[in-house]
Amino acid sequence: MKRNRFGYLAVVMAVAAGLACSAPAVAGETYQLGLSLAITGPTSDAGNPYSKGVEDYMRFANDTGILGDAKIDCPIRDDMYETAVSKRNFEDFLDQGMIFFLSYATGANQALAPDFTEVQIPVIPASMDSSLMKASPYIFLPIASYSHQYVGVAEYVAANHKGDGTAKVAAFIHPSAFGRAPLADFEAAVAAGLKLDLVEVVEHGKDLDNSALLQRLASKGVQYVLCQTVQSPVATLLNDAQRLGMTAKTFGEPGKITFMGAHYTGGNDLIALAGTAAEGFHWTTSYRVTSEKGPWTDWQLDMAKKYGRDDKTANSHNYASGMMAAQVAVEAIRRTREADQKVTKETLYETLNQMNGDKVFTSLAAVGPVTYSTTDRMGVDNVQLYVVKDGVFRSVGQPFKPKYLK
Repeated sequence: MKRNRFGYLAVVMAVAAGLACSAPAVAGETYQLGLSLAITGPTSDAGNPYSKGVEDYMRFANDTGILGDAKIDCPIRDDMYETAVSKRNFEDFLDQGMIFFLSYATGANQALAPDFTEVQIPVIPASMDSSLMKASPYIFLPIASYSHQYVGVAEYVAANHKGDGTAKVAAFIHPSAFGRAPLADFEAAVAAGLKLDLVEVVEHGKDLDNSALLQRLASKGVQYVLCQTVQSPVATLLNDAQRLGMTAKTFGEPGKITFMGAHYTGGNDLIALAGTAAEGFHWTTSYRVTSEKGPWTDWQLDMAKKYGRDDKTANSHNYASGMMAAQVAVEAIRRTREADQKVTKETLYETLNQMNGDKVFTSLAAVGPVTYSTTDRMGVDNVQLYVVKDGVFRSVGQPFKPKYLK
């Protein structure tokens, strides 16, 4: 039977309507949120589709009446990956009565963490730096931290390396707090027994040619490069490696380099940039991808179609990431209303901390449920390993939790 293009979305809309009926009616009320992120600037290849995901899910929530007669107002501002601009945006949103903040960069979140605590506002960042959970009790990571994803891919190297001796790896990272985020936990995992030799840490610049870097790493015997950055520099690295004939055709091929990375390094966006050079790239995230068919793919593509997004955006895991951040915020509002509580910063914070046990929240976008408590503010604990095969990402095994991180 031919599938109705909007069939799955119709089911979601019907469920949303039913949920709306169960919420206490507060006619005409508008809940003020805010999103500040890099639509332009150094990480815009991630921030741009992320912003569209947030925008579309907020529109969907209003269009389908998830909150009954109440609405959500979530202005989106470009901060260009500049902390000072993020801070101004945050303060402006507060002046507008914001009760829930959707933030972006690691550095900006670290700088604003004291402010989040002072005004007691719940925050869902696009950054998955584990240190943010310590920086403020009001920051809730949507999925597994960069450390979990990075150590997860490193554990795969250690477990599957077939060469003599310990696998030699290099870290290729973004020159920012975001890029450096998982290094301490990675080094701690090695110290705790993860059998890898970290040969070099490279903070990349804006180089258009990585030939010298690749030849230097090869001369040091590096067989695996673990990336923590965004797609553009990874695509440049992969294209250069392919041109030089240095890319491994099989995992851990002797004398060649296998390229791997965490969350913002991969996804369909990377394949669009790197083409055939992305073949064999291994990648971890807690999100599902549209190249693996299932209800999550139907949900994501139907949402993108409904709001007129192009194919590149529709198939981006960054688009899904933005939708899920918005989804968790909307769900917190819905649950607070359902409990006959006034929706405020304080009650939303309490609701998020109760998302555990039989109150977990499941999003089609992720490979596991979102769980929060006063002692656990990392949403989805599992990560999934993917690899590019025949031009698309395919899952490798089942979702897992890294052994060397709690």
